[in-house]
Amino acid sequence: MFQMGGIGPMMGQANVFYRYFPEKIQPAIDRYQNEVKRLFTVLNDHLADRAYLVEDYSIADMANWAWVRTHSWSGVEIDDLPHLQAWVERIGERPAAQRGIAIPARPEKADDVVKAGQSIIQK
Repeated sequence: MFQMGGIGPMMGQANVFYRYFPEKIQPAIDRYQNEVKRLFTVLNDHLADRAYLVEDYSIADMANWAWVRTHSWSGVEIDDLPHLQAWVERIGERPAAQRGIAIPARPEKADDVVKAGQSIIQK
């Protein structure tokens, strides 16, 4: 539920205003980036004494990791969140996670992704 009600929607909005929206509306960018950072801090604190979000690796890790791993695309850094950073790396080392992020193949240039996102927003 944390991913569906928090991480996903807030990172989605951060992406829209930071990357895709044609005008840079700084209050909107700040609002969503700050909320993403707050949610990341909650995850970081939760991960302080555990390797995964629940006792063992689970769908909760998969669902949240899929978003959190793209933090820099949303303009949110995690350098000051060591437990979250370690968790992102730990899951990213899993062969299934590596295979999952390779599908579909990503465009060679980030600009292609931005243009595709902008075309959706501007319809």
